[in-house]
Amino acid sequence: MSWLRSIGAIAVALTAVVAVACGDSEEAPPADKPGPGDQTVTFESGGKTRAYTVHAPPGYDGATALPLVVVLHFRPGTSAAIAQSSGMNAKADQENFLVVYPQGLNDAYNALVCCGSEDDVGFIEQVVERMTELWKADPKRVYATGISNGADMAFKLAVEVPGVFAAIAPVSGGFIGDVAFKDETYKPKTPVSVITFLGGKDRAVAQLGQGIETWRQRLGCTVQPVAQTLPQGITLTAGKCGDGSDLQVYRLPEMGHAWPGGTRGVLVDGSAGISATDLLWDFFKNRAR
Repeated sequence: MSWLRSIGAIAVALTAVVAVACGDSEEAPPADKPGPGDQTVTFESGGKTRAYTVHAPPGYDGATALPLVVVLHFRPGTSAAIAQSSGMNAKADQENFLVVYPQGLNDAYNALVCCGSEDDVGFIEQVVERMTELWKADPKRVYATGISNGADMAFKLAVEVPGVFAAIAPVSGGFIGDVAFKDETYKPKTPVSVITFLGGKDRAVAQLGQGIETWRQRLGCTVQPVAQTLPQGITLTAGKCGDGSDLQVYRLPEMGHAWPGGTRGVLVDGSAGISATDLLWDFFKNRAR
């Protein structure tokens, strides 16, 4: 039966070779396969399997440094849901930038007032690192936007991940909660410009208004009404902050808790009179870190 032992030894050896060749080790290659279109990537973060979905425009070549927009979903929500509500993929195809949608565990992020105890700041920071290293996103042109729980998370990232985001665009969310309201030191250490959209019929409008006023005071922003004709009584205030960042606030008196201009999915208001997606991208593309 020596020939059986020989076959067994050969099989073990071949298995070992295949394992090494396939990257069955701690140095296994990343799951990302940069290329145009959509793909979902998983990796280990904080001892748990986390996921994000990337959308790259048709002209993506894997070499040209493109801007990156991080889009954060509502609670409970998914990457696919906020992609639909925001219409960001179509905008990326038109304007040639990368989009990444980090997925929160239990369909939420550990933001300023909720939810859970996950290190979502660390997770999203890792996602941005992977996007700049593997997808060649331009590290000087990284931005974040989101709605509701995702909007709160955008403010948290602006404060807790210094030197990463050039600008953020919270939609129907805010700089809120005990830490934001009570800790005078809780503010960005590097300039992060902000454009935000607040609905007058949002149930949380008073709290969101307090949040943006807290941000204005804490950053020493001097803002004034912008004289322009906007539909449905919409107003815009804009100005500079003490650290050189910009602040723009759109107030939509007839809108509730929604993404203005969105026409598909949930938490959208296609009749809001303005498009948050168009306006935030115009704001982002003129600002770099």
